[in-house]
Amino acid sequence: MQAEILDFLAKYGYWAVFSVIFIQELGVPSPAPNEVVLLFAGYLSSIGRLSFPLILLAGIAGDFIGTIALYSIFYYFGKKILKHAPKWLPVEKIEKLEQRIKKKGIWGVFLGRLLPYFRGYASIAAGLLRIPPKMFIISVIVSAIIWSGGYVTAGRLIGARWRDVADKLSPANIFIGLAIILIIFLLVIPILKKYFKKKKKD
Repeated sequence: MQAEILDFLAKYGYWAVFSVIFIQELGVPSPAPNEVVLLFAGYLSSIGRLSFPLILLAGIAGDFIGTIALYSIFYYFGKKILKHAPKWLPVEKIEKLEQRIKKKGIWGVFLGRLLPYFRGYASIAAGLLRIPPKMFIISVIVSAIIWSGGYVTAGRLIGARWRDVADKLSPANIFIGLAIILIIFLLVIPILKKYFKKKKKD
């Protein structure tokens, strides 16, 4: 089934990547985890099948819009949904995340969005807690750039070795990789800001 998803991505390109990531962010399970989808998309850009800027945009947009949609559903209808929660909805996990987010606020949402298996639940918990939309949107934009943008970029850089990396993905490896990306992101952005400020002055 995973092979069929990858064939679908290769055939339909940007819209396929967007739709698969969007559906996954809504909480619909897929045979191909979004890490694999994004790595493969980055690989396709490395061989010229897709434009790197456009596939980067498609991955980030699918992540962002799907996350906002899930958050909105639980923001407005969360309590009713939990009252009649289906068996597959892990209410206990969501309640635990709610408690963490209550303590850490928007940083709890942001960090939750960078953890595999908890990403969707963090959005649900944020909706249930009615985290202000503006704050949530900012955290989602940044986390989508780091998560989806990071995986697409990694796929482009490693090229044909993307499958080797995908096979070795585990929660621990994903967390380490994202921690590295986050550190780079936090270090590089201030440096770039200073550089462009100097350029403007010159």
